[in-house]
Amino acid sequence: MELPKLNFQETFDFKFKKDKDKFFIYDLVRKTYLLLTPEEWVRQHWIHYYLTVESYSISALITEKKIVLNGLTKRIDLLITEKAQPKILIECKAPQIKLTEKTFEQTARYNSIIGAKEIILTNGLQHISAYFENEQYQFYKP
Repeated sequence: MELPKLNFQETFDFKFKKDKDKFFIYDLVRKTYLLLTPEEWVRQHWIHYYLTVESYSISALITEKKIVLNGLTKRIDLLITEKAQPKILIECKAPQIKLTEKTFEQTARYNSIIGAKEIILTNGLQHISAYFENEQYQFYKP
């Protein structure tokens, strides 16, 4: 399987397995192998980044958490917590998905339920980071 090189300075030690014609990647948070989709490839980079580079504990990372938004059940991709409080909400898209104002608004809507101080919208190649202040999002300057 040909995986795109993502926009991370670090290289991470991923574990893979193949079953029939499908590839799986080991998720350190859920302690299981997951189907290796383009979006999962991006999420696993962020998980490894927060565990190895930022030195968060596994218990501070929450994946695939269900939320209810306007009566619909949604799932967030990755939430980084600090002292059990939401800190950074990360919404992962596949590398070929263009990051737009619409995809950023989706992340902001999810965060209206979660209440994290920061959000990151990423397709692994491009990362858009913002923090919530004075009732609006401020974008970090690259």
